[in-house]
Amino acid sequence: MPARPCTASVPPVPQDRILTRAALDAALDALCALDPRMAELRRVAPEPPLRTLSPDLAGLVWLVNSQLISVAAARAIHGRVEAALGAIDHASLCAASDELFLAAGMSRVKLRTVRALCAAVDDGLDLAGLHALDEEAARATLLAIPGVGPWTADVFLLFTHGRADAFPGGDVAVQTALRDVFGLESRPDRVEAERIAERWRPLRGVAAQLLWAYYLGARGGRDAAPAKSSVTPSQPAALEEAS
Repeated sequence: MPARPCTASVPPVPQDRILTRAALDAALDALCALDPRMAELRRVAPEPPLRTLSPDLAGLVWLVNSQLISVAAARAIHGRVEAALGAIDHASLCAASDELFLAAGMSRVKLRTVRALCAAVDDGLDLAGLHALDEEAARATLLAIPGVGPWTADVFLLFTHGRADAFPGGDVAVQTALRDVFGLESRPDRVEAERIAERWRPLRGVAAQLLWAYYLGARGGRDAAPAKSSVTPSQPAALEEAS
């Protein structure tokens, strides 16, 4: 079903986190006021669902599993890891052998990232406390962890904290939607996607949600972003990072 058009009376840019349906709708209205092209896109795109991701190691491990592989492969690997561990948390991740992760299909590169996440928690990383930091500080904290890049950090902040301006410019679906919507000759890279998104500050993350919805509709329902109202380890959905 196409998203509803922007309201005639546009509210101010929301200052709260985008963690409720009402907040997302208000943010979409404000985005449309910033750029008439996004208002037109909202008229033809499916309604962006409210998406959340667990704000803990389970959510981060899901994103690590999602990097640079297909949706189906990410779900399969994550499911095997979860089944083998019983629960994805600090204790179970630390106790598991490398062989367990490799047998589930996780690459050695991603395994090193998982180990780095656990080491960061051992060294004092407070994932719950990231919510209280400003976006720049929270992002920098995540990027300091070996193996965590901009895509992982931005998606985590967008869907765990509801940060309206967290923009995953390295996401394949976002890049593809930008190409199609704006008639670009080729899919933009992360730098170009971020340049295009500058117009949408402080709502770049909201724009990404609308672009994901458009991509999903254009691909006939194929996943481009978390499609559940709440994404947990047992209900993974996928995003795709550009290589």
